[in-house]
Amino acid sequence: MPEVQTLTRLYVRQRITMMVNKYEVRAAGPDGAEGELIAFAQQKRLAFKEQVTLYEDESKQVPVLGFKARQVIDLGATYDVTDFAGAPIGLFRKGFKESLLRSTWTVEQPGLGAIKGQERSMVVAILRRFTDISFLPYHFDFVIDGQPAFSVIKQWALRDKYTVDIHRPDLDRRLVIAMAVALDALQAR
Repeated sequence: MPEVQTLTRLYVRQRITMMVNKYEVRAAGPDGAEGELIAFAQQKRLAFKEQVTLYEDESKQVPVLGFKARQVIDLGATYDVTDFAGAPIGLFRKGFKESLLRSTWTVEQPGLGAIKGQERSMVVAILRRFTDISFLPYHFDFVIDGQPAFSVIKQWALRDKYTVDIHRPDLDRRLVIAMAVALDALQAR
């Protein structure tokens, strides 16, 4: 994986195929547009226990990180994020009770406090739950000690596309990438 720790903006784009969801993660170029591919992920649909591996590119020859559910039941599952060798990077989990009206996630990175992420708009959150409008854009703000850590914004698009802005230099970008992919892969569950 190219040096990603200095990046402040990423783009995640989903490609839908028959049996799998595919994700491209790209760095923002100097002009702010989508630039270099930094990770590629593939998620099997209807997997019994959720696991997603991110690779260097679409050839899937070189794994760079991944996340895996600790348990099969997904109501408030915890997902461990590991690097290419299986060493822990951090974790994330969905707050089941807090997510009944507005989806809420907690991200944990060693050495930092809990990073809480929640949908910004209650109206959009409720519309997404009680209608079949899956293309609605949404915005997640992740904060640590009341300060912005990163945000994930779903864009208006035919296929899911996200802009990820990272505000803290000490935040592991690999953990942010895993959470951004997970928001698409796991959000509707």
